[in-house]
Amino acid sequence: MLLKGTSVEDRAVLRSVTVAVPATTANLGPGFDCLGLTLDLWNEVTVSLEGVGVRISVEGEGAGRLPEDESNPIAAGALALLAEHGVLPQGLAIECRNAVPPASGLGSSATAAIAASVAANTLLGGPLTRHDIMLRAVHQEGHPDNVAAALFGGLVLVAQDDGEAESDAPSGAGRFIVRRFDLPRLDVAVVVPDHRSTTRAARAKVPRQVSLEDAVFNIGRTALVIDALRTGDLELLRSAMDDRLHQGVRMASIPGATAALRAGREAGAAAVALSGSGPSLIAFAGSPGDAGAAGAAIVAAFGEAGATARAFILGTTNRPARLEALQPLG
Repeated sequence: MLLKGTSVEDRAVLRSVTVAVPATTANLGPGFDCLGLTLDLWNEVTVSLEGVGVRISVEGEGAGRLPEDESNPIAAGALALLAEHGVLPQGLAIECRNAVPPASGLGSSATAAIAASVAANTLLGGPLTRHDIMLRAVHQEGHPDNVAAALFGGLVLVAQDDGEAESDAPSGAGRFIVRRFDLPRLDVAVVVPDHRSTTRAARAKVPRQVSLEDAVFNIGRTALVIDALRTGDLELLRSAMDDRLHQGVRMASIPGATAALRAGREAGAAAVALSGSGPSLIAFAGSPGDAGAAGAAIVAAFGEAGATARAFILGTTNRPARLEALQPLG
């Protein structure tokens, strides 16, 4: 992945670039705003300097819903970075082939922010470091956990850094400290109900003050979730992936979510949690084959509450966002 190189002077060095960015799941129960995990489900974006004006096409998830003008976050982010380096293209063509459903708790907005910065940076020859890419994407998207997971791959722990970072990612990223861990492939079911929810609206429901007891509860379980995922210890994950800070209030506004979480556990999932701010639920399979059964049980529980839902049977991955294709000028 081309994220660092020599700077260029007021010109692009490539005509077209294709970037693949993975879906992510964040929080993972107790790790509110701190934990993120990469899933093997990808959005692919081709950004080309061609034509006149901004042209955007969207295939797959979000087609007909996502903006196809300069307000599209990929277009806005790419144009801003190009302009900062003196490149004001006559035309910008963006082709999106999406497998990650938007507004679902699977990091779709993070995929857009990363695709924008990585593509524009690559077109320019790579003047930005990974450190810079992370900061730009967080500034555009607003949440470091999904961004860090998609950019670095695997399991990430991200924390605000009041000091000055001394190195590039993954050990540090400007205002954030990031630690990345490889983990064994785990089977998961991500169930996406037909319930529109924005991260901002979901976050507004989270209480601003919590008890010391609840804070300690989450701190201890966050450490246990990291260890369970790194080692593939599903029994530990079963005990650790619980939360007292955000899940309860968020799930209360998602029809059928509480019953669906319980149904997933009863169907054999080792652990079930909100994916990000929701409305999706992620279920970690307790044994091979359990992901499908857990996904079906969660879909059925949402259905009993009057909500249609889709199950994605996926695996975790350690692969980060990557370049797929480059086309030089000329």
